[in-house]
Amino acid sequence: MQVILRQDVEKVGLRGEVVDVAAGFARNYLLPRKLAETATAAKVAELRKHEDKRARHEAQSFEQAQEIQQKLEGAELRFDVPAGDTGTLFGSVTATDIAEQVWSKQRVRIDRRKLELPESIKKIGRYEVPVELFADVTATLRVAVVPEGGELPPQEELDAIAAAEAQAEAEAAAEADATHAEAEAEIEAVVAEEDAVEEEPAEEQVPEDAFDRAADAGDQPEQDEQPAEPPAEG
Repeated sequence: MQVILRQDVEKVGLRGEVVDVAAGFARNYLLPRKLAETATAAKVAELRKHEDKRARHEAQSFEQAQEIQQKLEGAELRFDVPAGDTGTLFGSVTATDIAEQVWSKQRVRIDRRKLELPESIKKIGRYEVPVELFADVTATLRVAVVPEGGELPPQEELDAIAAAEAQAEAEAAAEADATHAEAEAEIEAVVAEEDAVEEEPAEEQVPEDAFDRAADAGDQPEQDEQPAEPPAEG
């Protein structure tokens, strides 16, 4: 089933893309959550027309790409996003969000797939995001993700928060590794004990009828010895 994504969906696609998905996945997940809409012929045609219009604003030559590079690197992209006390966003800033703001503020179209953003931004802070504009021309976008209704704390404070989080993650990973190693050691000890038991020499097997024969022998009365008869006289 073909749908047009209305939002970036991890491992599915980016907003505005026409993608093929399982019908059940579309009906039970994408459509009810308004993450996508059914790709009718009319909607796909309108989408293509919109993309062609934007494509005229892409870099068409090396020289033009250099001009766009200077323009993009001279500005900062700001996103005011709801965030918690620890700086974690209630949502995220995606590659599509960045491309859309570049278009709305700079009237420059960049390919979202060429943004070097391995995963969506989920913390407040300042970020540098490279994007390829043309062959051998890459612009580095400066992105500020700011808590809604506030401002970013000093960079030193952001660095300290990031360092504390990295240390906490490292300690958690180390603890998990230690627990895993301890569990493996216990399993190895149990296996070694079972192997040792299997290697012990087996007890001598007594024939099944040995006890019966012994019991029968014990029940028989002892026979008195008969005196030897004297030799017959000649």
